[in-house]
Amino acid sequence: MAWNQPNGQNNPWGRRPGQGGGDLDERLKRWQKKLESLLRPGAGGEGAWLWLIAFLVVLWFFVGLYQITAAERGVIQRFGKFVEVRPPGVGWRPWPIESVTKVDVASINSSDFKSRVLTSDVNLVDLHFAVQYQFTDPVKKLFRVRDPESTLSEVSESAIREIVGRSTLDDVLVGTTRPEITRRTKELIQHTLDYYNAGITVTTVNLEDVQVPDAVIPSQRDANKAQADKERFTLEAEAYANGIVPVAQGQAVRMQQDAQAYKSKVTAIAEGQASRFSQLEAAYSQAPEVTRRRLYTETIEGILARSHKVLIDGHAGSNMIYLPIDKLLEKSAAQAEQGTDAAGSAPKDQDPGTAEARGRGER
Repeated sequence: MAWNQPNGQNNPWGRRPGQGGGDLDERLKRWQKKLESLLRPGAGGEGAWLWLIAFLVVLWFFVGLYQITAAERGVIQRFGKFVEVRPPGVGWRPWPIESVTKVDVASINSSDFKSRVLTSDVNLVDLHFAVQYQFTDPVKKLFRVRDPESTLSEVSESAIREIVGRSTLDDVLVGTTRPEITRRTKELIQHTLDYYNAGITVTTVNLEDVQVPDAVIPSQRDANKAQADKERFTLEAEAYANGIVPVAQGQAVRMQQDAQAYKSKVTAIAEGQASRFSQLEAAYSQAPEVTRRRLYTETIEGILARSHKVLIDGHAGSNMIYLPIDKLLEKSAAQAEQGTDAAGSAPKDQDPGTAEARGRGER
């Protein structure tokens, strides 16, 4: 049978009896009419608006619900002003009048930093360190510092620069001194953050890697060599000073002692000459003529004793004359020395008359 007959009874894709394709269109039309009747002002419109308002109220209520976990704290703000801090649990706030900001106060965060630092002994090092921290005060974290993470980064780099800048390269490279450096760095970071009221607590500071830049290794070696030369020259100068200063001090002491001895000698000679002059004055007052002769004789003896001339008596009656000039010169020099030593020290208890008699006996 042909499929394109006018009655269409033999079409294999035709609608079977009882399929109900037109019922769906009718249902859509009925629902559209009901909705129009509900929204149209009239008997059914007021109930629709009440349903819509109730739906919005329920929706607003569900929007205001929030939940705070055990690791969080909720900061409540009413029109932007801080109200309170909510503990963990389920709560509700009237949105948009109030807002809640959740702050994680239990988790430990970590930040890595890389910095190039100059040590106290003029050495350049590349540092890689990490700082572990947590937000312990949610209010300070939100309202005291604008960007806590950036603040922590700047404070950490400043602290590590200060601590390493006061340490030598050996202290930074040696593993036994690193804990002391990290401890001092942690204390300085925490002190600065507390001063800023950042609400951040630093748990640990780890100095993970320390490297000397390749570009500065030759210059660093030259600097170390110059430092070693400086120390060597300083030690040599100190050794030279330690050898020269005692010698100079000994010479100064010896010169002072020589000067003191010379002073004592000159003083003693002057005192002896003054005493001798006083004795001669007393003797001269008693026997002027005898004293004058004795003084003249002693003066002539002193002059002739230092003279290189030899007087020979022509009436000796001998044709052969032997003159031991060398012996005479030695004798005259010895007499001159003895006379100089005993020039100013005449015995004070000696009687002038006795001295005069001895002089006459010698003549």
